Amino acid sequence: MMRLPVLRHAISALALGASAFSVVTPAPVHAQRVRPGIEVLVTDSIHLIKGKRVGLITNHTGLGPAGKTTIDILYSTPGVKLTALYGPEHGIRGVARAGDHIASTVDSATGVPVYSLYGETRVPTPEMLKDVDVLIFDIQELGARFYTYQWTMTLSAEAAKGKKFLVLDRPNLVRADIFEGNVLDPKYRSFVGWYPVSTRYGLTVGELANYLVGSGQLKADLTVVPMQNYRRNMWWNETGLGWVNPSPNIRSGDAALLYTGTCYFEGTNINEGRGMTQPFQMVGAPYLTDAGAIAKALNAMKLPGIVFDSTSQTVEQGYKHGGMTVPVIVMVVSDRDAVKPQQVGLMLLREIYKRHPKEFQWRTASIDRLAGGPRVREAVEKDGGVEALLPIMEREAKEYEAKTKPFWIYK
Repeated sequence: MMRLPVLRHAISALALGASAFSVVTPAPVHAQRVRPGIEVLVTDSIHLIKGKRVGLITNHTGLGPAGKTTIDILYSTPGVKLTALYGPEHGIRGVARAGDHIASTVDSATGVPVYSLYGETRVPTPEMLKDVDVLIFDIQELGARFYTYQWTMTLSAEAAKGKKFLVLDRPNLVRADIFEGNVLDPKYRSFVGWYPVSTRYGLTVGELANYLVGSGQLKADLTVVPMQNYRRNMWWNETGLGWVNPSPNIRSGDAALLYTGTCYFEGTNINEGRGMTQPFQMVGAPYLTDAGAIAKALNAMKLPGIVFDSTSQTVEQGYKHGGMTVPVIVMVVSDRDAVKPQQVGLMLLREIYKRHPKEFQWRTASIDRLAGGPRVREAVEKDGGVEALLPIMEREAKEYEAKTKPFWIYK
């Protein structure tokens, strides 16, 4: 496997079949606040897009200094012509519900057309790209395989044949040095898991693009504009960047962290916290009348970094069990460095299934897509199944981590 070349103030391309990738590395600065890729592009690497017609895949998380949007930054940059905008799941403003189809429109502030990549198509069509020389991706990813923004990136990169594709890098919300969960079985490829990566995939979105292109899985003419002052072991609140909900139901760092293990509840008849006060940090259903006993049993297991509690919540209309007041199991992160979200999610699923085998229901196609295969579902249904699966997941994650290491940008 070939190590990625990193040059200062320059571009280097390494051809791999029909693909090329490069990283532009700016001169170091002494300030400790992380500078995301959009800042580095404008201050150090604007030559990459000067005189070009630019298409931008972004949403409300694409922010630069003082909260100015990447849209406004590029639109107002002399010599850069912003000709098209593309919005992912939740839309370019980040307010649509999960799974809602979004129509194409025109940006009222700039008059630039906005094409939806979560409506009639998930991929920019040739018609959508006809006025674009360079396609840029600038969205805050979470770091979980079943989050969809990174697959919008890869599908768009592949669709942009004959055009430069730039990724403006941003931090991994749940750290770029922790790899967790099983690797996707390619037979279960979907928009919640397109490439065989671990569930918590342990890379920045730029590194993920580097890995997929560099390993020959993705064909694209890729350049990553990296961050300054970023370290792999950073949590979000250590970056100096302000928190912006990456999607409507990820409202805190703890929610992002637990999401990597509790998103599995989307594939069940248990509400995963949507329409309640702490999505992905609590789960509830009418039949969980023993929520207190479940929490007590899980606390007795002494899982690292997590405490369980119980309460009740009234679910908003439009979500599972909407309008009902349901018993709820709450998860509180006590040590974010120690907690293992896969363990938390699977042990909670198992405890509920064991106590409520008749009431509990899978949405089979959904859970198998989220889990990248049937193994999670099968393990939860079997005595000792979760305990047997977790070390297998750990081994797969370590093997995947080793494959990605040559393509890391940060230490």
